[in-house]
Amino acid sequence: MAAPKYLKRYLRVQGDEMPALSKITEKISVEFDPEMGLEGLRSIHNASIKEYRKLRESLDIEAMDALAYADSSDRLRLYTESFLEIPKASPSLLDLKIAIVGKMLRNCTCCGWNCGVNREIGEKGFCKLTDVSYYASEFLHMGEEPELVPSHTIFFSGCVFACVYCQNWDISTCPDCGTRVEPRKLAKLIDLRRLHGAKNVNFVTPTPHTYNILKTIREISQNTPVIWNSNMFHSPEIAEILEGVVDVYLGDFKYGNNECARKYSKIKNYLEIVQPNFKFAYETAEVLLRHLVLPGHIECCTKPIAEWVAKNIPEIRFNLMFQYRPCYRAMEYPEIARQLTPEEEARAIEIVREAGIEDLLV
Repeated sequence: MAAPKYLKRYLRVQGDEMPALSKITEKISVEFDPEMGLEGLRSIHNASIKEYRKLRESLDIEAMDALAYADSSDRLRLYTESFLEIPKASPSLLDLKIAIVGKMLRNCTCCGWNCGVNREIGEKGFCKLTDVSYYASEFLHMGEEPELVPSHTIFFSGCVFACVYCQNWDISTCPDCGTRVEPRKLAKLIDLRRLHGAKNVNFVTPTPHTYNILKTIREISQNTPVIWNSNMFHSPEIAEILEGVVDVYLGDFKYGNNECARKYSKIKNYLEIVQPNFKFAYETAEVLLRHLVLPGHIECCTKPIAEWVAKNIPEIRFNLMFQYRPCYRAMEYPEIARQLTPEEEARAIEIVREAGIEDLLV
């Protein structure tokens, strides 16, 4: 397998040559009153994120300087030791992020639905989740992209989409199925998996679970890169919170227009929400983009997605996926009640290459 052109920082975190972004965030000291209003907390966050960016930039420059002399293990060791000498803050910027999302649950705007329900007292919106999270499974996944495996993959229950062809419909339609998330306990499991060879922790369908995921990340001891395996339908407020937490967005770009999104995933304003989120992810972390090619949707979805990516977020890893099969309720939609043809696969590859995307995985 050829090395990916991008994802360079992630690969160095994976090898313990650089700190995961959450490890930088937890070293930013922030003073705040948890009883403050949401706007006040966000104002403090806006100021504190600037300090995070400065520290990250300085650390990345030092790391690159050390790595430029790879034959000298002392330089890399000294860099690692200098980072570890920076004390963990209490309260930290990570604590502030958790406080903000906790308050957001009282008038939930975590995803593009903006339901406004009070999940803290058990009210439920589109995702049918309260402030309690469950995960259906966790394991070392060997079937992800090559640079991710073995990936400690945690499949959360529930979803903010309602895809008629969902391959995990038994999980996505059952928000309270599985094991209840206890952040400290789950973090210990993540640490154990990392010691057993996991290259990352891969949170699948994370958006409505942001609060409990952040609390879990705070408890992680190992230098573990965070993968946000998402449909990218989170709100702008959550996007801001994820800066300094997520190392790689494993983002699923499903549709090239709003009509298809509405028909097959019951989503409104798809492009207006997903495209800005991909741009922000591109500016603040690294992106491994997945596009599952749908039968009969090469020109209306694959082509505009490839063209938009090439124009707006070109330096990413692009995984063109041909694993579609009609699942769940797909047989109710004759146009997608089949697998792809060889001609469709060839055309999809041609489109992405013609768009000029350099780092293509097929």
